[in-house]
Amino acid sequence: MNNKINSSNTPDSLPSQVDLEFLEALLEPEDATYPWNPADEESEAYFHELEQQFVTPDWLEDELTTRSEGFYSNLDTLWSGISNNIYYKRNTEQVLDINLQETLHNTFAGCVPQVWLNAIAKKATEIFASHQSVGEQLITCVQSVLPAWGADDLLVLARPFAYSMRSSEPQDAASVISNLDNREWTTLSEIEQAKISLAIAYYALNQLNSFQSKP
Repeated sequence: MNNKINSSNTPDSLPSQVDLEFLEALLEPEDATYPWNPADEESEAYFHELEQQFVTPDWLEDELTTRSEGFYSNLDTLWSGISNNIYYKRNTEQVLDINLQETLHNTFAGCVPQVWLNAIAKKATEIFASHQSVGEQLITCVQSVLPAWGADDLLVLARPFAYSMRSSEPQDAASVISNLDNREWTTLSEIEQAKISLAIAYYALNQLNSFQSKP
């Protein structure tokens, strides 16, 4: 007999929490239970009472309206500032690009194709404010016109110009061109074209430095 009583009180035989909650719902008075049929007339009062629990007070609604207006106003101000900065940056970059192209044309147009000068000027303007090293900037400027050249090979040719920019000992890029003895661009070797392109990139970056230093 004792064994039967003890076995009936084991944890496995105790009702679970779900069973207890279900039993509690069954034993509640009818007016306190959930109306399972929303079409009943008595259900309307039940749902109305529930809605009242979630009604926002007038003062809180006014506060939310005021705060939301301030929030969206700040967003508009921030977005306007970002848009202006983007516009200013693009406009400044376009002006620099146009001025640099004109400078390169006036200096090198007699012996270098205009397409090359435009491409170098555009790329120099784009990466001028980047965190690349001087050598990387020079290589980036000419890779668009020298796609067959690897970065390592270009770096070897760019070292004299990179060193000159780092040490503030100017290289005369125009002298590199003058040594060609007025030869046609198409008659130059690939190495000669690469050297001249790097010299022009070096000149372009120095010109951008001078543009930026002007008041």
